[in-house]
Amino acid sequence: MLASILFAALAMTAIVALRYLATSAGFALATQLRRPGLYAGQRRQIWREIGWSLASAAIYGVPAGLVAWGWQARGWTRIYTDPHAYPVWWMPLSVLAFLIAHDAYFYWTHRLMHRPWAFRTMHAVHHASRPPTAWAAMSFHPWEAVSGAVVIPALVFLIPIHVAMLGLVLSIMTLMGVTNHMGWELFPRFIVDGPAGRWLITATHHQRHHREYRCNYGLYFRFWDSLCRTDRGLGNFDDAKRAT
Repeated sequence: MLASILFAALAMTAIVALRYLATSAGFALATQLRRPGLYAGQRRQIWREIGWSLASAAIYGVPAGLVAWGWQARGWTRIYTDPHAYPVWWMPLSVLAFLIAHDAYFYWTHRLMHRPWAFRTMHAVHHASRPPTAWAAMSFHPWEAVSGAVVIPALVFLIPIHVAMLGLVLSIMTLMGVTNHMGWELFPRFIVDGPAGRWLITATHHQRHHREYRCNYGLYFRFWDSLCRTDRGLGNFDDAKRAT
């Protein structure tokens, strides 16, 4: 049993690491093509971001491996494969439930990590990326990585979700993590400045957090920032070198 758990943890570590490298490399290449020279002079920072991110991948791989083993070997989780096990409408709703729960967890733990003692202990590693690049999404101190690694594994024990929808949740998490740190806005102005942009977090919104620290703490949605009056908006149009 121990060997099976260890194998699952190593396999998930490799999957998380490769997913990070592939996604970040893809958007770093897009940055080079769309915004040549944006990361000029940040070579040492990028290597540091990659190092911390690969360490984080190992930490994320442990609970992910336990979940994978528990699901396959014991049926402990609420992950399901039969599309008829729940109504079809539950599939997109389960994705939204995961994102809302993850966003709430992230907002409050993120605010906590901006307390002076927590910031010095762990969150300063992430904010050492000035400004962040496409490689910075998982650049965490190990303690911060632990806090982020447990939330999705915990949710699969609480909320039923089809395995394909769980893959979609993880894809959204990865894509938003990378694109919100890459230093320019992927989405056009009519989305960011329109109704969707008032609810969704994009690079322009998160870039302001990396500039001013004590605002814009959310992950996917601006709901908690708005409710708790920590939303300072998008800032100037060029703050995230936003595309038009």
